[in-house]
Amino acid sequence: MPEHGLSSPLVYFTAIAVLGIVAQWLAWRIRLPAILLLLAAGFGLGQAVDSSQYLSPQILRPIVSLSVAIILFEGGLSLRVRELQAARSAVLRLITVGLAIAWVLNTAAAHLVFSTTRMAALAGAIYVVTGPTVIGPLLRQIRPSRRAGAMARWEGIVNDPLGALLTVLVYEAALVGAVPEAARIAMTGLVQALSVGIVLGAAGAGLIMLLLARHWLPDYLHVPVMLATVLASFTASDLILPESGLMTVTVMGLILANQQRVDVHHLIEFKENLGVLLISWLFIVLSSQIDVSDLTDLGLEGLLFLAAIILVVRPLTIFLATIGTDVTWQEKVFLSCLAPRGIVAVAVASVFALKLTTHMPDGQPGHIMAEEASRLVPLTFLVIVGTVTFYGLAAGPVARLLGIADIHPQGILFAGAGPFARKAARAVSERGYPVLLVDTNHSNLAAARMAGLRVCHANVLSEYVREETDMGGIGRLLAVTPNDEVNALAALEFADQFGRSEVYQLSRGTDEKPRTSGVSRRLRGRFLFSEEATFSFLASRVGQGAVIRTTAMTEEFGYSNFRQLHGDTALILFIVDLEKNLRICTVTDSHTPRPGETLVWLPDPMAPAPEENEPTDEAASNGQPANSPDSSPDTTAESSPADGQPSSSEHS
Repeated sequence: MPEHGLSSPLVYFTAIAVLGIVAQWLAWRIRLPAILLLLAAGFGLGQAVDSSQYLSPQILRPIVSLSVAIILFEGGLSLRVRELQAARSAVLRLITVGLAIAWVLNTAAAHLVFSTTRMAALAGAIYVVTGPTVIGPLLRQIRPSRRAGAMARWEGIVNDPLGALLTVLVYEAALVGAVPEAARIAMTGLVQALSVGIVLGAAGAGLIMLLLARHWLPDYLHVPVMLATVLASFTASDLILPESGLMTVTVMGLILANQQRVDVHHLIEFKENLGVLLISWLFIVLSSQIDVSDLTDLGLEGLLFLAAIILVVRPLTIFLATIGTDVTWQEKVFLSCLAPRGIVAVAVASVFALKLTTHMPDGQPGHIMAEEASRLVPLTFLVIVGTVTFYGLAAGPVARLLGIADIHPQGILFAGAGPFARKAARAVSERGYPVLLVDTNHSNLAAARMAGLRVCHANVLSEYVREETDMGGIGRLLAVTPNDEVNALAALEFADQFGRSEVYQLSRGTDEKPRTSGVSRRLRGRFLFSEEATFSFLASRVGQGAVIRTTAMTEEFGYSNFRQLHGDTALILFIVDLEKNLRICTVTDSHTPRPGETLVWLPDPMAPAPEENEPTDEAASNGQPANSPDSSPDTTAESSPADGQPSSSEHS
């Protein structure tokens, strides 16, 4: 039976789970890096509960190591070789030359905290890592250009295992003392680690592909077998050569992500969910082990070191490593503002701090290092808090200022380029929001191109659209093809990229047998506009001559006036709110337009014309006072003025 009371292990582990998920949700709501809130939760939990009574170092170390292995495997699964086509030389420089430069500069800066060169070199190696636990969420929030995002993602993920290997080599070389012997050990160890990582990583990936391709596993065992293979490969690699396991699992994930033999998408989706739980658990547990006084004891030296690696080391590393490449200055500045440290730095620092403090007898060359090892883990947490705070707050505004990112993309990807889609896309585009129409119909695309819209000739469900099409500024999907199944599949395909709340599709209308003829609710997006707004309904309106209009709401002419003038059959498509955000109307939308907002709507061509004492839309743009109680302040959206007459408010 479990112990009862607030100090029981049951309450402790439940608190970790609840705090982790609450921190992740709150970070999403207030748009802050989740790790900041996770660290705060961990520090708070550590002050309230002595976690050492539940998790001893002997138990915690292997749990952390295995969790980090899973996280890095997930990172490897997110790497696409195709992303390197436009930035191959830059990425190669960053993970080789950049790694060496960062280590040298980190070592120089670490002398602010450590008195010995050996300890400074060890700390310098630990802090070359960045990591997917922080880079991934920041990139999802910032949404940089495809090329800049690829460089940041590859550097952050590949640097983790390389940084861990570098730390091992520096540690072993530091114990030798003699420079020639230390260099020989470092080179030999590097070759061995890369060999072990590549061989075992390829073997593990090959085993998973074989089992899936031959259908030797039932579906419900796919994920468990994959996890078991990852953990077994990691452990075997570490037993053969310490700290080589991270390289092994990264290589395994990279191979699985880029092979074409079997589909691993369902494995990737599960890994992403598991990664969120593991990251939450690890940061709370590890930060709860730290006494806040350990951080304050670092004093001014710790803060100076933090400032040095942010303001000096990172920019110099990026600009020196990318000399002679085609990386633009904007991309260099952006990468200089994106190097947060994560869970791998904590895990590696914890391992080597323990080695130095418990396995270093007097008289060995590393004995002097052991005296300063107690500062390593607190310094690592200071670096994590400082870098995540700085880069989390600075990277987004810098990316926007440089013109290579859109943190809150308002643009729309239209699946389908039929007549209604073209009119809606033009209405959105002329309000200043980017659009992209994807279709396989040449005539539809030709008409869209003639209308000045950006198009892509491809199947919306193809990998080409997701992985190679420029989605800059686009954050929503509107599936408006005549095929309901294609619309549902498109919504499902882009749900993980844009989020389930930002994928929309046309309604099927009133169906007599929705359970037998409709697409399952879990496979579809949010229904657009109204229940009657099916493809045929919209095509019929457009075919009868309906044109999309825009109307501004004012204090004098509100939504009730709009409905009184145009009737209930006027279909509201979009609303531009007071903050200039584009709101897409849905079947379940209960928002009532307010003064200052603008409606983008499709009239009913068969509706009776307004009474003579009520001005038409064109009258509102032909000299009627905007504040007239009978005027509808429709604004111009498309045609250009001719012969001195005001332009129409219609999108033809």
